[in-house]
Amino acid sequence: QVRLVESGGGLVQVGGSLRLSCAASGSSFSAYAMGWFRQAPGVEREFVAGISNSANTNYADSVKGRFTISRDDAKNTLYLQMNSLLPEDTAVYYCAKSRWSWFTNTESTFEHWGQGTQVTVSS
Repeated sequence: QVRLVESGGGLVQVGGSLRLSCAASGSSFSAYAMGWFRQAPGVEREFVAGISNSANTNYADSVKGRFTISRDDAKNTLYLQMNSLLPEDTAVYYCAKSRWSWFTNTESTFEHWGQGTQVTVSS
């Protein structure tokens, strides 16, 4: 049974930083790619960043240079460091586990999802 629990969301001012964490239970965390998605009100959920089991990464254009995804396989934990936050980054952020060691930017690649954590960037 895979369980993903996000934490680290909150309210931050424009230009601030937050670090999201995703604690994963279950076996073989290190064998799978992981990703972060986000969903703002009235908008479809969108890909933010992904990391393969060999730590290859990819980012949405909107967050490149500001966000960094990383993983600690010893702790079964995924991270998203978010810097230079903008009001348009306001959303619920979801952690997801891929079906495979690799990933794409589409939801169908991922089979397990966390419950989400709210990030609000105030201007």
